[in-house]
Amino acid sequence: MRNARLHAVLLAIVTATWMLPAAAAAEVPDAPTFHKDIEPIFQRSCQVCHRPNNMAPMSLMSYQETRPWARSIKNKVEVREMPPWHIDPKVGVQGFKNDRSLNEDEIATIAKWVDNGAPRGNPEDAPPPAELQEFGAWTIEPDVIVTSPLHTVPAEAGDWWGDYVVPSGITEDRYIQAIQTKAGDLRVVHHALTYAVTDPEAPLSDSSGDAFLNEYAVGKNADVYPEGTARLFEADSRVRFSFHYHSIGEEVTEQTELGMVLNPVGFEPDHILYSRQLGQAGELDIPAGQVTRHDGYAKMYLPGRLTGFQPHMHFLGTRQCLELIYPTGATEMVSCANFDFSWHIVYNYEDDKQPVYPAGTTLHVLSYHDNTEGNRGNPDAKNWTGGGSRGVDEMAFAWISWYDLSEEEYAAELEARKSATDND
Repeated sequence: MRNARLHAVLLAIVTATWMLPAAAAAEVPDAPTFHKDIEPIFQRSCQVCHRPNNMAPMSLMSYQETRPWARSIKNKVEVREMPPWHIDPKVGVQGFKNDRSLNEDEIATIAKWVDNGAPRGNPEDAPPPAELQEFGAWTIEPDVIVTSPLHTVPAEAGDWWGDYVVPSGITEDRYIQAIQTKAGDLRVVHHALTYAVTDPEAPLSDSSGDAFLNEYAVGKNADVYPEGTARLFEADSRVRFSFHYHSIGEEVTEQTELGMVLNPVGFEPDHILYSRQLGQAGELDIPAGQVTRHDGYAKMYLPGRLTGFQPHMHFLGTRQCLELIYPTGATEMVSCANFDFSWHIVYNYEDDKQPVYPAGTTLHVLSYHDNTEGNRGNPDAKNWTGGGSRGVDEMAFAWISWYDLSEEEYAAELEARKSATDND
């Protein structure tokens, strides 16, 4: 009971702290110019995609390339469609790793620059060119790479869902430190899930005993596990590649890779990290012309610590929220994110912002679907939509990453956070 009371007090204090606006950045300049004020913002948050021969429709690497798009850029950043970071900044935890979002001053600076005629300014004010990783490349240095078989996607065909199971080459139990699924041709791979197949006798069609490893989808890079945590890859496990391919008007032969960074032999982590589909809603019922909400729940039987949240829906999905329902009946809205099916972003909490919860807490996932003509992503607002694996069907769950705590670790974490809050 003491931990429950302490958690309730801490919840009130910490939630208030999470809801405070971020510290203000430098004031918005009176006369912003491209090279001095705008280019540094683009280097941090835009150029990773907006460069030649990359996934974005235009390059923002130079003033000449950027100027024709100035008005559109202002519109996109003001409504927070770009850069693609869809966490609601007014709800729940604010503090994420690899956050490319713009703060209010940066948005205001871009808007003022455009309203002032998008001046170039002095080229000598430009920052040094940014060092940008090749899109779709490894973001880790794998110790082991497992490769899927070659797969030919026809120029014209229906979407293909299917699996390949291949040997891993790992002959003893090893703990994974970081992992990445890297698509060979991003044009045809809608997504690829990877699993460890621990049963040597399991047929290709039976994935019931598989352990989820990682996912490739647009917007996702490697999963690098928090210090002291790891995932077990059992000796002689095979790897299942579970694909969703789609045609693009030309025949493409594709091959995907799974890369793993392994901890040393004999390493034992403090905690095992889990990543699962949780909060799966029941039967989805999305009538034509309506906006609907569906709810899913997952009970956590041990104390724990959330490390990441990734919404998952399809074309009709517009917003998803994650709430904690504590054993006392108190609730806490942890995160809300608008949803865009073009981007599958994992929102990894900063270490000191990771929510902790007591045993018996229920994760509540709230999913919103818009089946009206006002939803620009809606392929057909005149028809009812239900759940299914096709892109035109719908889903409603969240990928949740977490690790369990002992009761003693949970109590110590509460005390540490209370002390930190008292000293602020």
